[in-house]
Amino acid sequence: MSYQAEYIWIDGTEPSPLVRSKTRIVADGKHPGIWGFDGSSTNQATGNDSDCVLQPVFTCPDPLRSPGDVLVMCEVLLTDFTPHPTNTRAACVAAAEKYADQEPWFGIEQEYTFLQGGRPLGWPTQGYPAPQGPYYCGVGGDKMPGRDIVERHTAACMEAGLGIEGTNAEVMMAQWEFQIGVLPPPLIGDHLWVARWLLFRVAEDFGVFATLDPKPVLGDWNGAGAHTNFSTKAMREDGGWDAIIAGCEALGRNIDEHVSNYGVGLDLRLTGAHETEHWSKFSYGASDRGASIRIPWGTAKDKKGWLEDRRPNANMDPYVVSRLMLTTVCADAAK
Repeated sequence: MSYQAEYIWIDGTEPSPLVRSKTRIVADGKHPGIWGFDGSSTNQATGNDSDCVLQPVFTCPDPLRSPGDVLVMCEVLLTDFTPHPTNTRAACVAAAEKYADQEPWFGIEQEYTFLQGGRPLGWPTQGYPAPQGPYYCGVGGDKMPGRDIVERHTAACMEAGLGIEGTNAEVMMAQWEFQIGVLPPPLIGDHLWVARWLLFRVAEDFGVFATLDPKPVLGDWNGAGAHTNFSTKAMREDGGWDAIIAGCEALGRNIDEHVSNYGVGLDLRLTGAHETEHWSKFSYGASDRGASIRIPWGTAKDKKGWLEDRRPNANMDPYVVSRLMLTTVCADAAK
C-alpha cells in the first residue's frame, strides 16, 4: 500500500526564512527520493528558471497521519545538485565532519509564543494581562493558555522519535519552550526544524499561530530565545573545566560574527534587561542568566560538562548557530 511522505524544507524568505512542506504519495517498498518544487514561489528562484531540488536528509514517522506515513527533512539543491544559496545545512555538515574528532554535542531550548488574532493567546483584547511573575512553569487555567497545544506537540515529537527532552511555560504569558537534544550536528538542526514544523502544524489545528519572533511584544516583557547548550569530548571529560573556559574565551573573541548570525531582531531582545546581556557586550559566568554564556552550576561544581550560549534568538537557524560554535570553539581547541 502506498504511503504519504511530507517533504519539509527551509525557504528563501528574508529576513527570516519560513518552513515549507508538501505531500508526496510513495509506492509501498520505495524510499522517499529526490523531488522538486517551484523556487519562484518560495523566494529561491526566478520564474524563468524556477526548478529547485529537494534532497532528503532525515526521515521520521509522521505522528499526525496514518502508521507508515513519514516526515522528510530536505536540503535544497540547485538542478546541478550543488547546494542552493539558501542551504545552510551543507556548510554545517562540512564543519561537523572537520571537527568530528572533538565529538561536539548540542541541546537547544526553543522558546516560542502563541498568537491568535494578532495578539498573544489568552491576552485581553485591549490592554495587557497581569505582569510577569506567575507564568514561568505556572499552573492554572486563567494564566496558562496553550497547554493543550503544547501537550499535543510534545506527544507528536515523541511519536516521531525526535530528541525532545522536555517542555515548560516561559516568563511571558502565552510563551512556551521545548528542548531538543543532546545531538551532534547536523542532526540537532534536523530534529529542531522538524519539531518546529510539528509545532506550526499542530497549532494550525487549534486556529493558533506559533511565532518564533524574538520580541513579539515590545516593552517590559521577556523576549523569546533559543539558548544553545554545547560541549565537546574534552569539556565532558575529567578536567574539562579548562576546555570550557577556553571555549567561552574563544566565543568572546568572535562577538560580531555570532550576534550577526544568531537571528533577526537580536538587538530587540538582547537589551541587557530580562535576563540578557546587551548584544554588543560579552560575558560569561556560573549560574549567571544575565551573561552571554552561562556555565550551569553542575558544570561549575563538577569542573566538567557544557556551556550555554544564551544569545541565539528563537528564530535562529540551528544549522548556522551550530556551525558557528563549532568553527569558533573547535578551531580554537585544535590550535
